[in-house]
Amino acid sequence: MDKAQCERLLEALSDYLDGESASSELCAEIERQLAECADCRVVADTLRKVIALYRSLPQPGFPAAARLRLYQALGLEAFLDDECPPEVQ
Repeated sequence: MDKAQCERLLEALSDYLDGESASSELCAEIERQLAECADCRVVADTLRKVIALYRSLPQPGFPAAARLRLYQALGLEAFLDDECPPEVQ
């Protein structure tokens, strides 16, 4: 396939890999592209690996004081939960 076809389909690659928002027609088109284009397969495989590595990392914490300031700035203090210690509230 031509470069324009590769670019068009690779724009939708994230939707395809997350398996949630891509239509079945788009998935079939991307699968055909991946079967025919080695360069697109490399990009897709690399993105899959990046996603897997990201998901394997521990999620960072959010400091209670920063959380309080954010909720106050947004006027959402009523939604603060027990994660924000009383001394910070």
